[in-house]
Amino acid sequence: MNINSIPIASAQTAAPELNPKMRRLVEGQILTTLLKLAAPSLADAAARVAFLTLDAYFVSFLGGDALAGVTLVFPFFLLMQTMATAAMGGGVSSAVARALGAANQDDANALIWHGAAIALGMSAAFLLIFVFAGPTLYSAMGAKGKVLEAATTYSLVVFCGGIFVWLMNIFANVVRGTGAMMVSASVIVIAEIVHVASAPTLILGLAGIPSLGVAGAGIGVVMSYAAGTLALVIYLASRYAAVHFARPRFERRLFSTILKVGALSSVNILQNQAMYIVLGILVTSFGGAALAGFGAAVRVEYSMTALVFTVGAATVTMIGANMGAGLTQRAFLISWTGAAVGGVIAGTVGMLGALFVQQWMGFFTVDPAIKSIGASYLAINGPAYALLGAGSGLFYASQGLGSVSGPFFAQTSRLALLVIVGWVAMPMFGLGLKELFIANAATIAWVGIAIMLVFWRRSRKLTK
Repeated sequence: MNINSIPIASAQTAAPELNPKMRRLVEGQILTTLLKLAAPSLADAAARVAFLTLDAYFVSFLGGDALAGVTLVFPFFLLMQTMATAAMGGGVSSAVARALGAANQDDANALIWHGAAIALGMSAAFLLIFVFAGPTLYSAMGAKGKVLEAATTYSLVVFCGGIFVWLMNIFANVVRGTGAMMVSASVIVIAEIVHVASAPTLILGLAGIPSLGVAGAGIGVVMSYAAGTLALVIYLASRYAAVHFARPRFERRLFSTILKVGALSSVNILQNQAMYIVLGILVTSFGGAALAGFGAAVRVEYSMTALVFTVGAATVTMIGANMGAGLTQRAFLISWTGAAVGGVIAGTVGMLGALFVQQWMGFFTVDPAIKSIGASYLAINGPAYALLGAGSGLFYASQGLGSVSGPFFAQTSRLALLVIVGWVAMPMFGLGLKELFIANAATIAWVGIAIMLVFWRRSRKLTK
């Protein structure tokens, strides 16, 4: 069995059987094709950023307790969404692209059902965890009274509707795997339009509808994902899609193809979240102003991550198609091209963040101490973002290749280094906040370089 679990065609025999979209991915000029494929995802990223901002804005009309309750739940909801989009979803788009690149239409069609089955299982897992353990968790995080009530209500609604979050993102990644990036991006924009229309109406009781408060906020979220799911089902059932719903057939090898990428990518998202939690704990030891400054400055990294994803999603599809077609050398060339573009994007974000740090921090605070700490973080860490972007680009490339173990363990080493710095080196040598920021920048540079080295060794092995 090969690294993909999906048969790979030879370059000589596969190309004549490919549909036009796949042919473009395996024959087109690499950089031009990659950028064209990535461009629609900018709208996707903008819609997701709008969701992150507007959800809190709408809830803020209900008062501080409601906003605090939703704020407690939102990181866990975002974790679920990110797993569905960039982790398990990456496994789906990679598998679909490789199947189509090998001109294996039956496998490509079957992967829709396999992805849907995984979506059902994952949404059920999140539902069980947060329905039964959610209130206890939120209480342990400090929620009491009306804050706890708001958190429990919002959590119950969004995780009960989590199946739509998973299905929309899995189906969107099926579509991405076919190269139809404009379709997936358009559906996500439509879903956000539904959110913008429904959430304030349900929260505040507009247009004669009774006010549902925090429950209305959750229902608005679920309605948006349900609308996106419906739109994608209609598209996949139409003659315009490159893959279609066929008679369900489930095979272990197809589940393995998705999970080999998606499971480890999901754990990687968990350890990325753990890394920011560790940083937050370490920064908190220097006071509230330090935490506030770090929290505002690190949002630049979140924006950078969303932008790099636009190229990463395109890279997964292109590499998957080329690996399916047996074009291994071209697949690795696409990988390094995607890494270079990711590095340029991230490096530009880091440079702009460092140059305009006062303006950025001004959006969040007028406190000079908080501004100064945020400026210090971006000035020290911003220059390392180019390496982080390149490493992230190669992580997505690894999804397209069908295995993410090397980049995953490189990311694990960064988390381990931060723990060592925070709980061993800092107390031992009396290091301060600036030294912590420098250490973090060093771990960013390390993980970027480590992923590149791991990927370089893998490319040499597979292209001999």
